[in-house]
Amino acid sequence: MRLIVGGAHQGKTRYASEKYGGCIGGFHLLIRDWLTNGLDPLAEAERFLAENPDAVIVMDEIGCGIIPMEKSDRLWREAVGRTGCYLAERAETVERVVCGIPVKIKG
Repeated sequence: MRLIVGGAHQGKTRYASEKYGGCIGGFHLLIRDWLTNGLDPLAEAERFLAENPDAVIVMDEIGCGIIPMEKSDRLWREAVGRTGCYLAERAETVERVVCGIPVKIKG
C-alpha cells in the first residue's frame, strides 16, 4: 500500500493518478463515514488493507489549525490522525504533496 497525504487542494490526487494510475481519494472522508456509522476507523482500515493490499490511498491532513468547536469534528480529526499513523506504519511508501510537489517521507 502507498499513502499520499497533504493539505486540501494540494495536487495529491492528480499526482497519484499520474504516478500510479489511480488511487483511493478522500480517505479522510471515508473515516468520517465510518465514525458516523458507529464503526471503529482503525478496525475498518485494517479490513480495508486486507482487502486492498496494493491500494494507493490519498488522505487530507486535517489536524492542523484551529481545534474545531464541535465534538464530532474533534473526534473525526483525532480519528484521521490515528488512522493516518496506522496506515503510514504499514505503507510501503508515504509521500506528502505540497503545492503539487511530492516529498517522499518513507520508503
